[in-house]
Amino acid sequence: MKSLELLVERIILSSRWILVIFYLGLVAALAVYAVSFGYKFLKVAGNVFTYGESEMILAMLGLIDAALVASLIVMVMISGYENFVSRFDEADDEVSFLGKLDSGSLKIKVASSIVAISSIHLLQIFLNASQYTDSQLMWYTIIHLAFVVSAVMLGFLERLMAKSKSTDRN
Repeated sequence: MKSLELLVERIILSSRWILVIFYLGLVAALAVYAVSFGYKFLKVAGNVFTYGESEMILAMLGLIDAALVASLIVMVMISGYENFVSRFDEADDEVSFLGKLDSGSLKIKVASSIVAISSIHLLQIFLNASQYTDSQLMWYTIIHLAFVVSAVMLGFLERLMAKSKSTDRN
């Protein structure tokens, strides 16, 4: 019976390597998104003298939004791999910019990134407010506030858990 238990445990532990497929898929998605970003950038650069101020601001916000999404993908890939699959053996200096992310702090960083992305989208919407109904503006704002409240709650819960862990150690 013990050998069956060990076999099941090995299978379960080895299954974490299936996650590598997802991370490699995110690498491919990031490459595709980089091509999309390049196209957007060339479009903005080609229209630099024809865009008005508000159009240029919207274009820049679109590029910033793309950079935030790309950063979010990289953060999820690197920290997810490191937390759930395997440590980076020779890249300690290369991934040190992420700090030591456990799953709780990763959730907070992801939530913060989502709030930042949502903020940019909301700003883009308000800069084009004439194209939206009052009801649409209200719902976009409510959805953004839901992201903000969720991020704040995640931070609060993570802080409570950190205090609980430090209390348990003492």
